[in-house]
Formats: sequence, structure tokens, C-alpha cells
Amino acid sequence: MGFLPAITVEDALAKVHKKSWVLPAIQREFVWSTNQIRTLFDSLMRGYPMGSFLLWGLEKEHVGDFTFYDFLTDYHEFNRPYAPKASIPAGHDAIAVLDGQQRLTALNIGLYGSHAERLPRRWVGNPDAYPTKRLYLNLLREPEGENELGLQYNLQFLTDEEAKAEIDGVRAWFRVGDVLSLSGGSGIMQELKARGVSDASGWPEVYDRLDQLVEGVRKKPAINAYQEDSQDPERVLDIFVRVNSGGTKLSNSDLLLSMATNQWEERDAREEIRSLVADLADGPGKFQFSKDLVLKTALVLTEAPDFQFKISNFTKANMSRLEKGWTEIRASLLRAAELLASFGLNGRNLSADSVVIPVAYYLHTHGHGDGYVKAGAHAADRAAVRRWVFRSLLKRGVWGSGLDTLLRHIQTVIRDSPDSGFPIGAVESAMASRGKALTFSAEEVEELLELQYRKPRTFPVLAILYPGLNLDQQIHEDHIFPKSRFTPSALTKAGVPADEVEEYRSRVNGLPNLQLLAGVPNVEKSNRWPWEWLDGDHFPSAEAREQYATQNDLDLLPDGITGFVDFYEHRKKRLAQRLAQLINSDHMLAADSGS
Repeated sequence: MGFLPAITVEDALAKVHKKSWVLPAIQREFVWSTNQIRTLFDSLMRGYPMGSFLLWGLEKEHVGDFTFYDFLTDYHEFNRPYAPKASIPAGHDAIAVLDGQQRLTALNIGLYGSHAERLPRRWVGNPDAYPTKRLYLNLLREPEGENELGLQYNLQFLTDEEAKAEIDGVRAWFRVGDVLSLSGGSGIMQELKARGVSDASGWPEVYDRLDQLVEGVRKKPAINAYQEDSQDPERVLDIFVRVNSGGTKLSNSDLLLSMATNQWEERDAREEIRSLVADLADGPGKFQFSKDLVLKTALVLTEAPDFQFKISNFTKANMSRLEKGWTEIRASLLRAAELLASFGLNGRNLSADSVVIPVAYYLHTHGHGDGYVKAGAHAADRAAVRRWVFRSLLKRGVWGSGLDTLLRHIQTVIRDSPDSGFPIGAVESAMASRGKALTFSAEEVEELLELQYRKPRTFPVLAILYPGLNLDQQIHEDHIFPKSRFTPSALTKAGVPADEVEEYRSRVNGLPNLQLLAGVPNVEKSNRWPWEWLDGDHFPSAEAREQYATQNDLDLLPDGITGFVDFYEHRKKRLAQRLAQLINSDHMLAADSGS
């Protein structure tokens, strides 16, 4: 390991284009914004230091053991957001960039490439929504406006057509990449004359701007690098983690997916997991599951000896099992997400993503296909899974510390269970043995009743209290007494004493003032008072109206707004009694476990 002689930006990018410098698979995708690219070039022109780069020198006999990527040149948010795989000729050494990817990619885009991101309020699939822009320097004018970035030089990403606009008869926008063809003072002067720059245009200032660009890109040795020559990947990964710990930290999966990518023979592990994460986000429930969660689920489903993210678990044997089982792993996780969505859960109200892992494992090991999610034959089993999922989400600390150990115990119970259905009783016993019993004290029940509108655990509480709804439909958390009518002026006008207004307002978002309502009825209800809505014509009969009111604890409704606080407290007390029975019911657990 040692410092290398400093080189210019031009020389560094020459190594990039010759594939002498490549990216290891542990690197994240390019994430810098155009503002960050502009700021980097402004710093370069001002002579500011760029920071050190960390390189890994790989000898030719080890190059084939790893997967590498090229640097992005033409970034396109829709078509080309990721770096392509690098093809390194056999028998060649390689230098992998461990720290400095974002800066080098930004320099490469600014000098050699382009940037295309979606315009606001444009359709994602519309090709016209992604205009191709390149980095330009305004030779005449300094940055205008508030200049929140603090730029000294007017650098902008423009389309080539936009850059043709003249200022005072001068072609003022200079494409930054064209600096690579300017060698010195005479070249700069010829360029300025060709653009129509005269003494009246402020020749010295204009010359200086272009000269500073030439200096920063082609003359000043601005790239300082430190190279590690060890061929031990464990050591290199440790260095990489330590160096990156102060920046945008990579997830464990980003670091270790490189191991899988290197060892998979027919698939690209990083691309497969990235694709699955995107499909989960686009599917039912719109779940924002991370790459870490997907990778941990894969380790659980393939019966890996250990679920921790450490290199020793990413052996060739483990990765071979993961690749061979990937089609089924993918299907099981997508199916588990669909099942959770059928419970009414989604990316907004799912308070612990890890709950999907045991669900996916159960579906995977029991061979449940797509029909499981909706088939009537599995209704009772789905209900057992749903009750367990909801109760585990309500209990604090279940899916926090000790996750890998908990998953191991649940995995063992599900795998070894003699029952054909979900072994909820045995699963909960195993959880209790790890100090994660799904029992709730009176204080915990009281705390659940203090939950507020649209908080993550609010939906599961309401779903347990009111199990009659078809949660596979669009279900809304609805204010029984509409929030829009709880402004101070509206309450005072309705007859609420001024000194009680805040008491009313403090309760309007509380769980005792909430119910679950299908999307269409909720829209119809709008901001009507609850007694007005109950008296509407959407109930087929008086009996149906009375039954609905009783089932949803609306038989406690007062005749007017001044009875709201009493209604709230009485309903809260009733809900607390029923919730305590539902989430602590021993006979329900026995029934679910098949005993």
C-alpha cells in the first residue's frame, strides 16, 4: 500500500476509459445530483482540493475472481441509471476504485457524457420526459439569483439546443467537455474569438474563466490516490467499510452482494435483488423492502447455517443454493407481500418489515402457490397467519434486537411442525422462550388505545377490533367525528364552551375516534356528522343500520357534538376491554394451533 504520484483529471479519466480503473461490485450506484456535479467542477476551477482516492491493485491472476463495473458516462434516469459490467481482457491487471466513485463518475459525466433525468410532472415512461443535458460553462456571466450552492462559476446542465442561445451577440455557453481540445493560451484566445468575444465583452474575465477550466482539468495534478495491493478480499472489504463509514454508508447487502455476484454462474445477484426490490415496491401494498431484507429472506429460505451479514456466510456452497433456488425464493417473497397486502397492510402502515420473512418461509416450505392468497380452502389458515402478524406488529420490541436468533427459532418450528397449517401456537411458544411473548399487559393495551390517526400500529389495532371487513379492498382509516369540523371556530359555533375546545381537539385524531371504512363509503361520508351518515340511504334497512352501529361501537353516539368527549371515553373503555381479550386470548391460540 502506498501513495501514488498525483495526476490530472484528464489522465485519471483516460485510465477509466482504458478500463485500467474499474468499479468493484461492492460499490453503490451513482447517486450524485447535477448540483453536486456542478459544485465539484466549480471547486476544481477554483483550485480546491478534491480529497484522496482509494484504489485496490489486483494482479491479473485474481482479476477473474471478481466482478467489476465500468463508470457511467451517459446517465439516464430511466434507461441507463446503473453502471454496465466491465469486460477486462484476460491476462490484464486491474485497479478497482474503492473510494472516489461518485467524484470520478461526476467528472466523467461532466467531461465526456450527459445527464438525463425526468422533468417534473411528466409521465415516467414518456421518452420526451428525459431531455439529454450536458455540462456547460457560461463564459460571460457569473451565477445569478441567490446562488444557494455558493458557486463562483456559472455552470449549468443544458440541452445542446439551450446552449446555442447567445448573450450580447456572443455564444456564451461553452461545453465543458470541449476543454479537452484546448491546450494553452493561444487555443483559448482562438476559441474566444470564434465565439465573438471582444474587448467590450470583458476579455480578461472571460479568458480567466476558460483558463481556470483548462488548469483544473488538464494541468493541475488534482487526483491524489492511495493504493492497496493486498489480494485478500477480507482485508480490502474491511478497509472499504472503514473508509466509507463517514459518508453515505452502504448497507450490508451492498457490501456482500459482490460475493454473490462473483459466485453466481448464470445470474447477476445484484441485478436480481435490485429487480425484486423494485417489483415489491410496485406490487400490492407498495412495500419499500430493502435489499438487506431481501437478502436475509433468501438466507432463511435456503436454510443457510447463519443469517448474519458476514463474509463467512457467503460461501460458494451457500451462494450456489441461493442461485439455484432463486426462482422459488423470489416467488415466495412476492407471494408473502401479496398476502400481507390482502390483510390491509402496505408500505405506509407496516411497522416492521421483518415480519414478512417468516411468512415467506412458511409459504415456501409448505409449497403454497399463488392460489393460497385468495382460495377459500385456505381461509382459516390465512386468518391464523393474519392474527399472528397483527399481534407481532403490536408488541414492541419483537422485530428489533435479536432478530437473527428469533428468525432461527421460528424457522425451526415452522420446518419441523407436523401440522399442515401455520403452527401459530408453536411459533408463539418459541417466541416466548426468547423473551418475545405476544402477551399484553393492561398498560400496553392502554398505550395501544392512545395511538393516533395513520400511525403505523393504528391499522393493526383497528383490524383486530373490527375483523368483519374485507381488507383485500381499499380500506381507509376514517374519523368518526370528522376532523375538518374540529377547528376552534367551528367547535365554538357548534356550542362547545371555549374552555373545552382544546380538550375536544386533542382527541379528534385518537384511535377511539377512528374506524375502518371501505374507500367508496368513506368518500360518501366525507365530513358529515356520524349520526347524519348513519341516517343516510346507503343502508338497505333499519336493521342493517342498527347492526352496523353495534358492530362498530357506534351505538354510543351522542345526539350532538357536545357529547363527543363522553363518547370518546366510553368507546375507549369498551375497546380496551375487547382488545385485551382479543390479543391475549389463550383459547384462540389453542384453536389456531390445531389443538
